[in-house]
Amino acid sequence: MANKKESTVEEKLRALYDLQLIDSRVDEIRNVRGELPLEVQDLEDEVLGLKTRIDKLKTDVETVNFEISAKKNLIDESKALIKKYSEQQKNVRNSREFNSLTKEVEFQELEIQLAEKNIKEFKAQIEQKKEVISQTKEKLSEREGHLKHKKGELDAILAETEKEEKALLKKSEEYEDQIEERLIKAYKRIRHNVKNGLAVVPVERGASGGSFFTIPPQVQVEIASRKKIITDEHSGRILVDPLLAEEEQDKMEKLFSKL
Repeated sequence: MANKKESTVEEKLRALYDLQLIDSRVDEIRNVRGELPLEVQDLEDEVLGLKTRIDKLKTDVETVNFEISAKKNLIDESKALIKKYSEQQKNVRNSREFNSLTKEVEFQELEIQLAEKNIKEFKAQIEQKKEVISQTKEKLSEREGHLKHKKGELDAILAETEKEEKALLKKSEEYEDQIEERLIKAYKRIRHNVKNGLAVVPVERGASGGSFFTIPPQVQVEIASRKKIITDEHSGRILVDPLLAEEEQDKMEKLFSKL
């Protein structure tokens, strides 16, 4: 705790900017990881959709087969009736009864013709649906292979980034311990309030990093002197001079490469 109080303003600024670089690296990893699963999710949805389509087509085929069975039963019933009416014609008492039975026979023959036509149409439907099932199965197989590959790729990337993230979070805690609580609270508050999580930024081309608001020359001199902590009046961010930023960036790049 004593070390924190003895730190110079420059040491505090360096520690804060180092912490910012570490936390920004964590943000970057999380953003990448946040986007990575989207392609896998899309593929999973597509595979599920193809499976659902195949299941529906199979159900349709079963339904049409049921319709074919019903039409075959109807044909058998009509044939039985034709046989029955033909037998009855042999025992009729007058031509009116004979003609009546003949009409019944003709009606059943028409029923058979219509049923046979329906069966032919149903069989054509089944062939068409089986062709679509075959094509969909091919596409499903291809997408499942692609999904397996992407999942493997994603798992490897996740394992790698999670390892780096854990190491960075540990470093973040270590750097936080070097900074007094008042500054850490301010840093976290600013980080939470700004869109890109940048609470500590260097002066770039006379303006606050990522901003278009010019910093007065006198203030730039004060920032470069590293004698006090100065914040940007527009964004509230803590400002560091470009040279300090460059030195700390080089230092942290070496640290990141070891993680």
